[in-house]
Amino acid sequence: MSSRELESRIMAALDGGDVAGAASLAQGALDQGAPPTPLILNLAAWAHEQRGDLAAAEALLRKALSLSPGDPLILAALAGIARRTGDWAKALSLTGQALAADPGCASAWLERGFALDSSGRVADAAGSFARASSLDPGAAPAWGGLSNAAARLGDLPRAREAAAHAFALSPLEPLAVFGQSRADMAEGNFAPAVARLEALLRAEPAPDNRLVALALLGDAQTRLGDIDAAYDAYRLAGEAFLALHGPGPPESQTRFVQRIEAGLRAASPERWPRATHTPVPGEAARHIFVIGFPRSGTTLMENILASLPGAHALEERPTLEAADLDFLLPEGGVEALVSLSDSAVTRYRQAYWNAVFAAGVPRDAGLFIDMDPMKSLRLPLIARLFPDAHIVFMRRDPRDVVWSCFKTAFGPSSAAFEFTSLERTAILYDAVMNLIERSRELLPLYFHEIGYERLVSDFAAETQRLCASLGIGWTDDLLRFDRTAERRGVATASIGQVRRGLYDGSGQWRPFERHMAPVLPILERWL
Repeated sequence: MSSRELESRIMAALDGGDVAGAASLAQGALDQGAPPTPLILNLAAWAHEQRGDLAAAEALLRKALSLSPGDPLILAALAGIARRTGDWAKALSLTGQALAADPGCASAWLERGFALDSSGRVADAAGSFARASSLDPGAAPAWGGLSNAAARLGDLPRAREAAAHAFALSPLEPLAVFGQSRADMAEGNFAPAVARLEALLRAEPAPDNRLVALALLGDAQTRLGDIDAAYDAYRLAGEAFLALHGPGPPESQTRFVQRIEAGLRAASPERWPRATHTPVPGEAARHIFVIGFPRSGTTLMENILASLPGAHALEERPTLEAADLDFLLPEGGVEALVSLSDSAVTRYRQAYWNAVFAAGVPRDAGLFIDMDPMKSLRLPLIARLFPDAHIVFMRRDPRDVVWSCFKTAFGPSSAAFEFTSLERTAILYDAVMNLIERSRELLPLYFHEIGYERLVSDFAAETQRLCASLGIGWTDDLLRFDRTAERRGVATASIGQVRRGLYDGSGQWRPFERHMAPVLPILERWL
C-alpha cells in the first residue's frame, strides 16, 4: 500500500469516527516498516494508551513531536499521557503550549478540560469543555465533560442539556453518563442512575471511566439500600484503580508515614529548637495550616476560615516541596531538622512563601490558610520552619473517615493507592494518627483540635471557640462559608458537600458495619 493510499484510508476512518480503525492501520504501517509520520505515530500512540502502555505511547508522541515541533494535536496527546499519570501541572503546561500555537484547537481545549477536572478545578474545566464543544460540536466527550462538570457544580439543567447533546452523538458517552447520573441522584432518582451506569459498565468502558462508573454506582445503590451490591461496586472500583495505575510507589504511603514517625523519635525532639521567627518579605501576618486525614472535614474548615475578612487560602498545594525533598524523602532527613541552621530555616521558609505567591496568594496577606490533609505528615517541617504558625486539626469519627476514603474515586496519589481496600485505608489512618499524636507530644506546635461532629452540631459555638484560640475576631461571615466555597471554587472530593452548606454527614459507615467489622479493631483506639 502506497503512503498516499494509507493516508487516505486513515483519514477516511477518522472522518467516519473510527479512531480505533485508523490506529490499527497506523500501527500496521509501522510494523511493516512504513516511514513514520506525525499522524501515524500519534494514532499508534493512541492505541498504546488505550491498552494502558503509557510509556510506549509517550515515546511515540515524542518522536512525532520531533518531526512536527509545536504541533498542537501532538502536544494535546502528550498532555493526556501526563494527566493519566497524575502530573496535572505538566498536562496544563502542554495544553497551554498547544493553545498558544492554535487557540482554535478543540482537542487541546478538551484535554485541558480533562486536566483541570482531574486537578479539581471543576469550574475552569467546565469552561474548557464548553469551548471545545463550541469549536467541535460533534465531539461527544466535550459535551460529556461539560455535563459531568456542571453536575458536580450543581448546575443540573446545564448538565442535562450537555448530556443530551453527547447522547445524540454517542448514546453511552461515559462522561455524559456520569453527568446525567449525578443530576438524577441529586434529585433523588437513584434507579435510573443505576440502570444507566450498569449499561455503561456492560459496554466495557476505558479503565479510568470504569473506575468512576463503579464508584458512582456504589453511591446510587447505597441510596437504594442495596448495601451488598454497593460494597461490591466500591471494592471493584478499588481493583480498577490498581489495574489502571499499577501497584503503587515502591514505598507505600503507610511505610512513608511510619518512617517519618521513626525519624521523629530518633531526632530527640527534647532538643528541638524553637526557631527565631525571621520574617520573609511578603509573608502573611497570620499563618494557619489546616490538617487532618482526607475526608475529615478539612475542606469545610478551610472555607470557614477563608470566610474571614482579608483571608486567603490554598487547597492541597505542594507548598513545602523544597523541604520535602531534603527532609522527608531521604532516610535520616527528619533527624537533620534538629541541627538546621537559622539561615537554612529562612531559606526554606522563603521557598515556601515563593510557592504560595506563585499560586496566586497576594503578598502581605492579613491571613493565609494552607489546607492540606497530608500536611499532617509534615508537622516536623512545620514546627521547625514556622514556629509561629497555628495548626487546626480536624478530627472525625474514624469509621466515617475510613469508609469515605475507601468509597471515593480519588485521582492517583500515594495515599489513593492505600484507599483501594478498607484494610489498607484503616492501617494508613492508624499510622497518620500515631504520627500526629507523636508530633503533638514532642514538637513545639500551636495545636487546635476541632471535632467534626461538634462543629456541625453547634457551629457558632465551635467557630467562636476556635477564633478565640487563634486570636482572631469572630464575625458572622463564617456562617456563610458555602458562599465562600462557591466564590472560590472547591477543588477536592468534598466539592458537593461544602457547596451545599452545613449538614451532618455522620454515620455513613453504619449501613456497612458488617463489611467494616474486620478493620474496626484497628480504629478502636481512635474513637
